[in-house]
Amino acid sequence: MPKNEATIPTKTTACLMLADGKLFFGQGIGMQGTGIGEICFNTAMTGYQEILTDPSFAGQIITFTFPHIGNVGCNDEDNEAVKPYASGLIIREPITPASNFRSHTELNHWLLTHKITGISGVDTREITRHIRKTGAHNAAIQHIKAGDSFDMEALKQAITDCPDMKGMELAAGVSTPKPYEWSEGTWKLPPAAKSKNSGKHHVVAIDYGEKLNILRCLAERNCKVTVVPAKTSAEDILKLKPDGIFLSNGPGDPAATGTYSTPILRKLIASDTPIFGICLGHQLLGLALGGKTEKLPQGHRGANQPVKNLETGAVEITSQNHGFAVVESSLPKNVKVSHVSLFDGTVEGLRVTDKPVFCVQYHPESSPGPHDSQYLFDDFVKIMKRKYHA
Repeated sequence: MPKNEATIPTKTTACLMLADGKLFFGQGIGMQGTGIGEICFNTAMTGYQEILTDPSFAGQIITFTFPHIGNVGCNDEDNEAVKPYASGLIIREPITPASNFRSHTELNHWLLTHKITGISGVDTREITRHIRKTGAHNAAIQHIKAGDSFDMEALKQAITDCPDMKGMELAAGVSTPKPYEWSEGTWKLPPAAKSKNSGKHHVVAIDYGEKLNILRCLAERNCKVTVVPAKTSAEDILKLKPDGIFLSNGPGDPAATGTYSTPILRKLIASDTPIFGICLGHQLLGLALGGKTEKLPQGHRGANQPVKNLETGAVEITSQNHGFAVVESSLPKNVKVSHVSLFDGTVEGLRVTDKPVFCVQYHPESSPGPHDSQYLFDDFVKIMKRKYHA
């Protein structure tokens, strides 16, 4: 690791340090300061605002592999949560000026408003290759004022002090503190408008760090949605008399969250209430059903991930964001693998053969991403209809 300031390129205002000591220098974007977390990469070509506000990215620094970030600006409608949860961002080119009729502000102003630190002008291809080779590990970005010096020792210590993602329970920290109702449907243009629904099917959504477009997709299908905190008891959930129970996405190690979610979910499964899980919700269901999870070397993050539906034979292009996966060999006989990744063969979907329970690892709400998998919300509604509204 360089200790001599003379090795740092001139006109440099940001430094990215990886846990193994590898350094990248560039120009700072967003807030001056330091961002610390697990470094990862996302291959989506669109949706940077949705990605930065996805609670599943809590505790992570995102490397965007697409070079032009900022081109559509930012607005108040595309947030997936009330605030961004990413610890920082890394981009190749300077932020692209906004050019879109829906833009309310430039990306850099949005980053400053939300106190997010980032770096531009670095080789994101090299960073991505390094992650693929060495695996996801902790990193830090330091954005300084022009003319100031980097504190390399402080960066190194910050990385050392940052806990590893494996074993971290983050869902409770990003979950809603109290229950609330949701009825807003998906966005429609022009002009931006929210569809309404009749609330025919009552869905209780357990919030482990949910994306808002998931709730919109449920509401769009005539679901009255009651969102509850991650640690809400099974008894309190069943008192709400749900037609269905939804388990959201979220950050952290599912095994850590499973210490409190597994007893709750086992009672909900035993109630025979229809259950649908996405991402972390899928992993937590896998644990509650008796399976195990493992940390992936680099994870799956992007809006172009191929998944095969084993029940239909169709290949779906999906949006994904996860660093852990359910171990197929650990699953009991009554749990069927319904979808697999065509990248590495990992489990992407489960269906319980003797219960109205199913889940997927990816994001069918398409925010960002293609619409190939939105049928899963329709499947959930069909299951609720068969059970309660036949």
